[in-house]
Amino acid sequence: MSLYYPYSAYLKNKYGKKTYKLPVNLPVSCPNRDGNLGTGGCAFCGEEGAGFETLPAEFTVREQLEKNRHYIGEKYGTELFIAYFQNFSNTYLPLEKLKDFIRESLEIEGIVEISLSTRPDCVSEEYMGEIKKLISKVKPGVNLSLEMGLQTVNYHTLSTLNRGHTLAEFIDALQVARKYGIEVGTHLILNLPGDDMLDVMENARILSALKVDNVKLHALYIREDTELGRKYLKGLLKMISLDEYIERVITFLEYLDPGIAVQRLLGRAPEEKSLFANWDHSWWKIQDMILKEMERRGSFQGKKFNYLNGKALRKFQKR
Repeated sequence: MSLYYPYSAYLKNKYGKKTYKLPVNLPVSCPNRDGNLGTGGCAFCGEEGAGFETLPAEFTVREQLEKNRHYIGEKYGTELFIAYFQNFSNTYLPLEKLKDFIRESLEIEGIVEISLSTRPDCVSEEYMGEIKKLISKVKPGVNLSLEMGLQTVNYHTLSTLNRGHTLAEFIDALQVARKYGIEVGTHLILNLPGDDMLDVMENARILSALKVDNVKLHALYIREDTELGRKYLKGLLKMISLDEYIERVITFLEYLDPGIAVQRLLGRAPEEKSLFANWDHSWWKIQDMILKEMERRGSFQGKKFNYLNGKALRKFQKR
């Protein structure tokens, strides 16, 4: 029995074979950086966003996908791929420009899904409807999914971190996606300053109640070129311990609906210009520590998933 529902198994159940993401880096920014909704970006987000492991945006979509397809296909022996538009807020691009990029990705052999990384306030019915229509016309059968950065359900923390949106925008974007049959993955950071264990549990409860399709966990890393980085250097920001992070991940998984796939338990961080990253451990070592502790405790995803569907009424149900 797996201790949690891994995204790899989710994709294999969905497509019948091993399926891997091919990252794509587009020349796109974020409304929280360019002055539309805010400036400076989120307090934790560096100039390169999440694209430090991707090919440069100067490469065409076709070039990026083909290079990654050959490398990943040969390494893992797979023929099915997801074109993953990874960095910043991809649906913040002008609609026609975004459609051109998606159209180009649909020409790549083996693509079974388009995944767009974005923010909740960059999701609209117009965009989702037009993109779905494009995919149906160019390559019917290819799925569309979103990876939305929520980071926490605590709207006080969202405000403190200058996220530029609240929980309400996430719920609205999720409803839009559901209307068009679009799957939704959610990004969370479980060790944000201001969040505690109650927030960790509430993250799991709300995502479970909203029935998101999958979740990707991060551990907060601190970059030099960020507001949190400046606070860290001044001694104004204290990070939780590794033991506490492990405790938070396990608690989150125990409260999470076992039917929600988990993409990862923490992520990699760029070494250059990082002031703090994964407690100076490799990501896989921390993941092993989490899994070993779960085994020791007899813990598993969904162990405490007993709070929905009229919990208080169960005492009256006949057995």
